[in-house]
Formats: sequence, structure tokens, C-alpha cells
Amino acid sequence: MQNSNLPDEEQKFRVRKLEVSDYGKGFIELLQQLSVCDSVSNKEFGDRFGELSSLGDDHVVCVIEDELSGKIIATGSIFIEKKFLRNCGKVGHIEDVVVDSTVRGKQLGKKLIKFLTDHAHSMGCYKVILDCSHENRVFYEKCGFKQKEVQMVMYFV
Repeated sequence: MQNSNLPDEEQKFRVRKLEVSDYGKGFIELLQQLSVCDSVSNKEFGDRFGELSSLGDDHVVCVIEDELSGKIIATGSIFIEKKFLRNCGKVGHIEDVVVDSTVRGKQLGKKLIKFLTDHAHSMGCYKVILDCSHENRVFYEKCGFKQKEVQMVMYFV
């Protein structure tokens, strides 16, 4: 059996940084599959995009666009925390990872995590951390993460 479609699949599901034009490609709707994400106007999206872009490589949102449909089908983000600990070290925090429910099982989540962890490594981070649900623990273990300690949270809304 020949795998001649593999290069096409690789190109079709390329990870790239978020662009302001991704608002019209279903980016917000994709985030709604992850958590509460009220409607965001084009202006609000543009304002937040500009704010995040001004942080440069310290805050990166990546996406995978299905080149056939033009829809954003996966996203994740990372921000770099600059610390005094560890000789003024840096820690990467991965957040908001979601793959569209219609395309799960195609290793897109792993591609996102690799892109984000590679970015953290290139920024000089000594570790990358993330929070996930108990159900997603196995996925992140397959990506090289291990469970450590306990997550605590306090909500203000």
C-alpha cells in the first residue's frame, strides 16, 4: 500500500501562528468546543490580537487551518513566564488546546503540542507546564508530559 497522500496531509495540516484574518475562519467557534467563549466581535478580536502580537514570542497562539475548507480546526497557545527562580529562568505555560471534534484522531493535537513545546525550548524555557482534565491526561503523557502535584483554582466570576 502506497502512502502517496502523506505529504499532502502534512501540508494540509500545517501548524502556524494565528493571523488576524482567522477570526472569519471559525477560530472563536473552535474555542467554544473547549470552554465558555461568548461571542467576540471582529473589533474585539482585532484588539486582542494586536495586544497579544505586541508581546512577540512571549505569547504565541498557533492554529491549524484545513486548507480545503479554509476553517481553523485546531489551536493552542503558550506564554512565557519570566522568573527569578532558576537563575532568572523561564517557564512555558500551554493553554487553550483544542482540536475540532470532526477531525480528532488525526494526530493534530500532538502537532500542536510539539510546535508549542519546541517554541518554549527555543525561548530558553527550563520546563513547560499545563493544566488538563483527568480525561486528557493520557494524551499529554503520550506527548511526554507527566503528572506532578495538584492544580488549585479560584474563580472571580
